[in-house]
Amino acid sequence: MSLQLDLQFFAGEKTEKATSKKRTDERNKGKVAKSQDVNTAILLLFSFIILAVFGTFMKNNMLALYEYTFTEYIHWDVTTNTIVQIFKEVMIQLTKIVAPLMVIAIIAGIAANLLQVGILFTTEPLKFDLKKIDPIKGAKRIFSIRALVELLKSLFKIVFIGVITFAIIWIYKDEMMMQSLKSAESSLSFFGMVTMIMGISATIALLLLSVMDYIYQRYDFEKNIRMSKQDVKDEHKNIEGDPLIKSKIKEKQRQIAMRRMMSEVPSADVVITNPTHYAIAIKYDEIKAIAPIVVAKGTGHLALKIKEVAQAHKIITVENKPLARALYGSVEIDDAIPENFYQAVAEILAYVYQIEKKVN
Repeated sequence: MSLQLDLQFFAGEKTEKATSKKRTDERNKGKVAKSQDVNTAILLLFSFIILAVFGTFMKNNMLALYEYTFTEYIHWDVTTNTIVQIFKEVMIQLTKIVAPLMVIAIIAGIAANLLQVGILFTTEPLKFDLKKIDPIKGAKRIFSIRALVELLKSLFKIVFIGVITFAIIWIYKDEMMMQSLKSAESSLSFFGMVTMIMGISATIALLLLSVMDYIYQRYDFEKNIRMSKQDVKDEHKNIEGDPLIKSKIKEKQRQIAMRRMMSEVPSADVVITNPTHYAIAIKYDEIKAIAPIVVAKGTGHLALKIKEVAQAHKIITVENKPLARALYGSVEIDDAIPENFYQAVAEILAYVYQIEKKVN
C-alpha cells in the first residue's frame, strides 16, 4: 500500500519539461514569460534619447507658443469663436511638440513586447472569470512566495536606482550650489543636463535589472508549466488517441471495407482460388480499364465468404494455386493486375467466357 502511494506521488510530481503542445496552449491563454521591467526600461531609454535629440526643438516650440500667447492671444476678445480658435491652435502646437516623444514611446512599447513574446494576440485574459475575484485566492496571491519575491525586487530596484541618482547629484553638488550666481537660462540648462544624465543612468541600470528579471521570469514560467509523467502520458494519449478507441475505429473501418469489397464480388467475372486458402475476384471492363482489376481478395475465412458470395451470384470459380497466391501478394484491391499476369489471367477469362457462351 505504501509503495503504491509513493508511486502515485511521484507520478503526480511535476518533474517533466513542458511539451510543445503545453507551451502552445499556455501561449494561447496569454501566459508567457515576460518582464514588465523590460518594457519600462526600453520605453524610458528611448524617451530620454528622444528628449536629448529633440529637446531643443521642443524647447523652441514651447517658447514660441508662450511668446505668442502673451503677445497675440492676450489681446483677443473673449468670445466663443476666439476660444475655439485658440484651443485648436494650441492643441496643434502641443501635438507638434509631443509627437516625436509619443511616436517613439509607442514604437518602443511594441518593440519591447515583440522582443519578449513575439507576435501574440489572444482575448483569453480578458474573459470574465469568477476565480479572479475570489477573495481567498486573492489573499493567497498577496501572501504567496511570488508576491514576496516581487516586493523584494521592487525594494531592490528603488534602492539601486536611488543610489545611482544620489551619486550623480553628489558629483554635481558643488556646481548646483553655484547656480544661484548664474542666470536663469544657464541654471535651467545645467539642471536639464543633470536630469538627462540621471535619467539615462537610471534607465541603463533599470535595463540591466530588467534582463535579470526576465531571466527569473523565464525560470519561474518554466517551473510553473512543468508537467508530471502522468500529464505527459495523458497528453500523448489525447493526441494519438486512446488505444482502445483507435482499435475499435480500425475494426469499424475494416468492417466497412470488407462490406464494400464483398458488395463488389457479384460484379466480378471470375474468382481465382487456391482452392481453400486464397480467393481473388477479378473483373474486366475494357471500357473503364485496359487490364483486369482485382475487386476483392482474401484468405482463410474471408476467402470462403468470397466464394460463397460468388456461388450465390453464379460467378465462375477457377482453381489456380500459383496464380491465386501471386495475385494476392502483388495486387491490391481496385488495382489493375501487373503486365506479367496478363497471359495467365487472359487464359482464365477466355475459359470463363467460353463457359458462359455455352450456358447462354
